[in-house]
Amino acid sequence: MIRKGKLRDLDTIVEYNYNLAKETENLELDKDILKKGVEKALSDDKNGVYFVYEKDDMVVGQMMLTREWSDWRNANYWWIQSVYVNKDYRGQGIYKKLFGYVKSAADSEDNVYSLRLYVEKNNERAKRTYKSLGMDETYYLVYEIKK
Repeated sequence: MIRKGKLRDLDTIVEYNYNLAKETENLELDKDILKKGVEKALSDDKNGVYFVYEKDDMVVGQMMLTREWSDWRNANYWWIQSVYVNKDYRGQGIYKKLFGYVKSAADSEDNVYSLRLYVEKNNERAKRTYKSLGMDETYYLVYEIKK
């Protein structure tokens, strides 16, 4: 079952986000900051919306959605972030179902131009998954400066 994340999911989402950073980028996130960020999203949709997949009476997958307004398109880009599936449940199509759920919601709204996500350059498995769902690599690169 897919549903919107709730505050009761906080600890699981924090754990999954921590694991995601460690597994994909070998990053050790500060759990206190991470918990505050997840709690902020769960408390106010303008910061992000988590969708969770429940199976066997537990959250086994997640996806966060954020919105970016585009003046060029007069519409929103929906960004998929914080994608994680519990290791014991991988290979069961859980991400595909979460993606389908969000894509269906985007398709039903007039002000969504596209769904986007970013992926670590060497994460070939994730890239194959996204491609299999009809997503294409764009010509954009991401640059940043940390303060």
